[in-house]
Amino acid sequence: MANIKRWGQALGFQQVGICDIDLSLAEQQLSQWLANAYQGDMYFMEKHGLKRSRPDWLVPNTLRVITVRMDYLPETQGQMLAQLHQLDKAYIARYALGRDYHKVLRQRLKVLADRIRAVVQGEEYRVFVDSAPVLEKPLAEKAGLGWIGKHTNLIHRQAGSYFFLGEIYVDIPLPVDAPTAGHCGRCQTCLTVCPTRAIVAPYQLDARRCIAYLTIEYRGSIPVELRALMGNRVYGCDDCQLFCPWNRFAQLTQEQDFLPRQGLEQALLVDLFQWTEAEFLRKTEGSPIRRIGYECWLRNLAVALGNVPMTSEIVRVLQARLQVDSPLVREHVVWALAQHDKKLSESGFLGLT
Repeated sequence: MANIKRWGQALGFQQVGICDIDLSLAEQQLSQWLANAYQGDMYFMEKHGLKRSRPDWLVPNTLRVITVRMDYLPETQGQMLAQLHQLDKAYIARYALGRDYHKVLRQRLKVLADRIRAVVQGEEYRVFVDSAPVLEKPLAEKAGLGWIGKHTNLIHRQAGSYFFLGEIYVDIPLPVDAPTAGHCGRCQTCLTVCPTRAIVAPYQLDARRCIAYLTIEYRGSIPVELRALMGNRVYGCDDCQLFCPWNRFAQLTQEQDFLPRQGLEQALLVDLFQWTEAEFLRKTEGSPIRRIGYECWLRNLAVALGNVPMTSEIVRVLQARLQVDSPLVREHVVWALAQHDKKLSESGFLGLT
């Protein structure tokens, strides 16, 4: 086991842990979460039945799970806050500013798994990075990589929560690590700072209200009552982590792949909204942002442009999108223009229409 951890750290993982496959408590919690319909349109959360909570059902003969974490924070908390408060700029969840983490972690996990297999004859494995029905946070918690906080993210006492997780399912009876006790205490910060109140109770996230879900997973019309609460967040949301006291210990990443690309950490909303589809595809190549597609990208930006202080340029770029083919985009553009029209009317000036 010591060799596995040493090899993992040499590959750039900040921590490696090992656990058994008993996820019975997490299975009960998942069942209740699904019964509450908190998954929204993420039908894949229930598609595979119990394979998500029973690793040996997903990969027969699995006995242990090797879990790793890799830090991704590209800038300081102060820089993140400054960006969030500059309403003319787009706020993109910091995990998505660099290269797609799926590729980075998967490649290194395969190297680690191959090294294990070279030593343990007959070892079979499968590597996962948010790519299959895997309960990665409960597994990481069991493996001692941290505890699941009230915001439902994993927290490490010396490293905060800005890290990716990956897993290797193996069929060898490795010694296991001890789980980590929780240390959220009485803190309610994540519940109170969530812009849309998506954390409906400690350890309970209603994805249907979560900005990360709305801007990334959801493909429909964003509920009108939530749009004004989204501010300038156009891809994901970091608020529950940004204000978590434990993230004062978060370490900046040493991985060049996770550093910002295309100037997205400082990009203006109006500039992003004027990208053509070809520009979107080119500038998000190798980025997790590309998976939402151009239509949802424009939808998210339209909402953000409706939330910022009005300028003639903002009105101009919004009006220019009224002719797009997408009814989804047009709907959100009309809403954004109406927001500015309302602001003008309330200030005593003539409206836009």
